[in-house]
Amino acid sequence: MEEIRLLSLVIPAFKQERTIVNDINNLDKVLSILPYHYEIIVVIDGKLDNTCKKIKALRNPKVKVHEYEKNHGKGYAVRFGMAKTKGDIVGFIDAGMDIDPAGILMLLNHMEWYDADIIVGSKLHPVSQVYYPLTRKILSWGYRTFTHLLFGFKIRDTQVGLKFFKRKVVENVFPRLLVKQFAFDIEILAVAYSLGYKRIFEAPIKLDFNSKSSITNSSFWKIIFLMLWDTAAVFYRLRIMRYYSRIKIENNSENES
Repeated sequence: MEEIRLLSLVIPAFKQERTIVNDINNLDKVLSILPYHYEIIVVIDGKLDNTCKKIKALRNPKVKVHEYEKNHGKGYAVRFGMAKTKGDIVGFIDAGMDIDPAGILMLLNHMEWYDADIIVGSKLHPVSQVYYPLTRKILSWGYRTFTHLLFGFKIRDTQVGLKFFKRKVVENVFPRLLVKQFAFDIEILAVAYSLGYKRIFEAPIKLDFNSKSSITNSSFWKIIFLMLWDTAAVFYRLRIMRYYSRIKIENNSENES
């Protein structure tokens, strides 16, 4: 890398008071050894616990925290955070650290090697180390097949919560997005590809899925339905209405209130 650039990393957080301090400390340790200046931007998706208070107690100048009253969903939180970033390279990672943050360097190296517009962490990369329940593997395969039929993605895994983008992609794609929750990753990639950002590549990750979940069987199937519904809506806006290409981006730094 010829020059030291700024890296922005957004963390969407929902009820993460138990893990957020460790999350930030682990990320800070990883990012501090990279050849980048960096900022960590935590977006608390609803004032529902003491996550914000715990972050502020760290007094880490590299960490900025934003919080709003009501929970809107991961997609909304990431968009909110992206509008606050200043980095030349911008990414997001899920809180909870199911994804090993040490793999961030691998994604950034892939971005350099391929001169990529977007790098996505992938469970299906040949050298990824993934510990994932069989039921989720099956559902992931089904959803992957569905999205490939709709959008023709060349990459195999779209859903991992670790992705990096060039600044121009963030400024041109994220203000157009609408999905607040379940098909957010698909919307990012579909819109980016349709706007000409076709250098999208996968990189390996280490993922140890935390199976402890409060999701009931009925709510699980509700989530599956809503994810399929949101995905179909993205397809309709993209291919039928041509909505995303008609949106004019007037102020890339403007954020949702």
